[in-house]
Amino acid sequence: MNVGTLLSEKGSDIIALERGCTVMEVAKLLGERRIGAVPITDNGRLCGIMSERDVVRGIAIRGGGVLADDVSTLMTKSVFTCTSNDSMYELMKMMTERRIRHVPVVEDDKLIGMVSIGDVVKHRMEEATRENEALKDYIGQA
Repeated sequence: MNVGTLLSEKGSDIIALERGCTVMEVAKLLGERRIGAVPITDNGRLCGIMSERDVVRGIAIRGGGVLADDVSTLMTKSVFTCTSNDSMYELMKMMTERRIRHVPVVEDDKLIGMVSIGDVVKHRMEEATRENEALKDYIGQA
């Protein structure tokens, strides 16, 4: 299975904010949508990502005033991405090795989706259940 198949199953609705928004706008969106990270775009092109951890670290270091700052002051600008053709194995490996929980899916410089570690775990659990059922059927027929 590849990332594109996962996106087609989970949906590829993109929750993103445009460059120039404030840290407070990011924090509100993260809370309202109950998500852990949001991609930051510039006319549909990914230019960064902002996570709950980024917000918390910013407040811890600079105080509550950071909420009025431009998102670019805290966002991660060097973002690890994947494509819809990447395998789930490649995605899991990248997320594990780089210790990241959210990976934007990019095609032709355009953000087309977002995959979280929760999406990957859910997929893997469903896959393991299907494999288990197939083995039970096979053994039952022997």
